[in-house]
Amino acid sequence: MKFIKVLAIFAGTIIGVGIFGLPYIAMQSGFLVVVLYFLVIAGLAIIIHFLLGEVARDTHRIARIPGYAEEYLGPGGKKLSFVISSLGLMGALLAYLILGGHFLHLFCSSFIGGPVILYVLIFFVFGSFLIYQGRETIASFQLIIQAVFVGLLILFFFKGLPFINLESLTTFSRQSIALPYGVVLFSLWGIALVPEVKEMVERDRRKLLWIISSGVIIAAICYLFFIFTILGVSGTGTTRDAISGFSKSIGHRIIYIGSLFGLITTFTSFITLGLTLKKIFWYDLKLSQKLSWTIACFVPLILYLVGLKNFINVIGLTGAIFLGLEGIIVIFIYRSFIRKRFQRQVGWYIYLLVGLLLIGMISQIIYFFIH
Repeated sequence: MKFIKVLAIFAGTIIGVGIFGLPYIAMQSGFLVVVLYFLVIAGLAIIIHFLLGEVARDTHRIARIPGYAEEYLGPGGKKLSFVISSLGLMGALLAYLILGGHFLHLFCSSFIGGPVILYVLIFFVFGSFLIYQGRETIASFQLIIQAVFVGLLILFFFKGLPFINLESLTTFSRQSIALPYGVVLFSLWGIALVPEVKEMVERDRRKLLWIISSGVIIAAICYLFFIFTILGVSGTGTTRDAISGFSKSIGHRIIYIGSLFGLITTFTSFITLGLTLKKIFWYDLKLSQKLSWTIACFVPLILYLVGLKNFINVIGLTGAIFLGLEGIIVIFIYRSFIRKRFQRQVGWYIYLLVGLLLIGMISQIIYFFIH
């Protein structure tokens, strides 16, 4: 039971709002293209997560990635890691703000009306207030939210089953072949929880590997199941948020269920990541609590107000650039860890991993500049 609980927590951490953008990505590039990306990136994510797990298991301190970077790469590595982690968290907070405001608008606009910006600001006010208060109890509801999530997956599938058109899953676009990389990487990334998972399994290497690999695979299966259902039903009418396009095909009532769940998911994630970012500035950079809160909350809002409102672009670039760079830092932490602890060199595959992350990063940047 303990193993299952730890697995549920890890898989639940990975499964997030990236799921809502994946059907649109699959519609743009092709379902089979996205399946291939999941096969490759799931393997990449498992390896990189486990590399950090190995470092955490044999390092007798509980730390985040910047802490391990300081120990194995020096002060410069720690500073670089802080910058990358902070920018990655800001990108994720911006994505949650965009989608959270959108889901609130979907849920409420038919009753009280108003523009999307109004609902984004309402979402921001409540979320930033809780981040300021430091109320972390929302995290205790994560398992319940994941149980509801699985229930909704099943509900969506059975509601959509009579409307699924398999021809919608056979499309392919060569021009959008690079599009899924960043979004898929964003959707499968749960590396922040690895040090805690190490403690939960009491540094057992075999259990750690099983938790990491099983958690990533479970998340990938849930995502693909959701993509199959939404894309199969909506086809070319698949929307960026997945839910509004799906509701047009099977009935408008489903939009309230889907948007409410999306709102809860984005709101809890916004609070959790906002608290994490605030603590980075407060505890690690020694800024005041109010200044830390101001930077953590208002920078994503400012980015939204200046025009960064495309959810797909935000999670795609955040995943490809900042999570890709975080993965590269983890790889070099592992290389230094092996050299210092065991006085030996790492295998060639380490550099292959770096190459894959760099290729993905460059291809994603080129794609978004061209399109």
